[in-house]
Amino acid sequence: MARYRLFAPGPTPVPERVRLKMAEAVIHHRTAAFSEVVGAVREGLREVFQTDSEVMCLAASGTAAMEAAVSNFLSAGDKAVFVNGGKFGERWGKILGAYGCKAVEVTVPWGEAAGVDDVAKALKDHPNAKAVYLQASETSTGVVHPVKQIGELCQQHNVLCVVDGITAVGVFDIALERDGVDVLISGSQKAFMLPPGLGFIAASEKAWAANQRSNLPRFYLDLAAAKKSAAKNTTPYTSAVGLMIGLRESLEMMREEGLQEVFARHARLAAATRAGLAAMGCEVFAAVPSAGVTAVRSPIEDAGHVVAHMRDTHNTTIAGGQDHLKGKIFRVAHMGYFDDLDVITVIGALDATLSALGHSFESGAGVAAASARLFAK
Repeated sequence: MARYRLFAPGPTPVPERVRLKMAEAVIHHRTAAFSEVVGAVREGLREVFQTDSEVMCLAASGTAAMEAAVSNFLSAGDKAVFVNGGKFGERWGKILGAYGCKAVEVTVPWGEAAGVDDVAKALKDHPNAKAVYLQASETSTGVVHPVKQIGELCQQHNVLCVVDGITAVGVFDIALERDGVDVLISGSQKAFMLPPGLGFIAASEKAWAANQRSNLPRFYLDLAAAKKSAAKNTTPYTSAVGLMIGLRESLEMMREEGLQEVFARHARLAAATRAGLAAMGCEVFAAVPSAGVTAVRSPIEDAGHVVAHMRDTHNTTIAGGQDHLKGKIFRVAHMGYFDDLDVITVIGALDATLSALGHSFESGAGVAAASARLFAK
């Protein structure tokens, strides 16, 4: 049987050394031993988020971190601008609405990056807005939004810049505060090379000041309580002990590689993946593509057939499109625990799949193009 291979944009593969750490005996979350784990995780997360601020760990998914980024910094009836350029941008609007906030939508065609001028117009038209919510990397389309420019705009208007970095943090260079970002979130199952189950969220001093004014309801996702506990190297409620132990190991792996080297590796793998796809006659969907995931316009009439053939014939998981992009695109991830030969593997499997499904191109051209990009001297 072919070995299972995972190339979906979350969850992503978990390294063996991380899995082995998580397989060790469970320790109690109210012990000195676990406090050592929390202390190491706090330090490592600050390095990856490139901040001196606290990065809180939530025993929940990335969506919980998104929800916390609303409930901890706004008040009932507050107006907030959100960028909707995909499935997860859309989610910001739903969360804002669920908490009784007035959501001002900046609509971006799926596959395109947000226009800074469009966000500026929304802030001009709604001068009482308290925040702008957006994705750094819109996972559903593979697009990167101009976070730094929008962050600078938010600082000029003295509003919070809240960024979903779930497929960005640990993939490419993004930093709390430096880039004008006031709240930055991520999740364990992407570049952090873990199973799903941890959400990460960091906030600037400006955001913490807003937290003091916020009156939205919260209990489990109360970031002030999480911050207070973190200062004591603990968590306010039962910790996800195994995931935290795994996180300590994955953060150590990132430290050993070096953060800038991590960013460079992702950029190299993304470029090689796209070179291979282009050689097979495939078109990248995103106008400004992410280093974490490549979305591709399917050369086969139904992209679902590509996903199914990869799964059933090659025991390899890639992702399809969502909502109106279902059947039109497929997505290949290259974030987290991936190296050069992984790219060659997935391009080779796509070569065989597209050929089997009737797409006409020069067989082997994709692997040759990806190899040339990866191994050229």
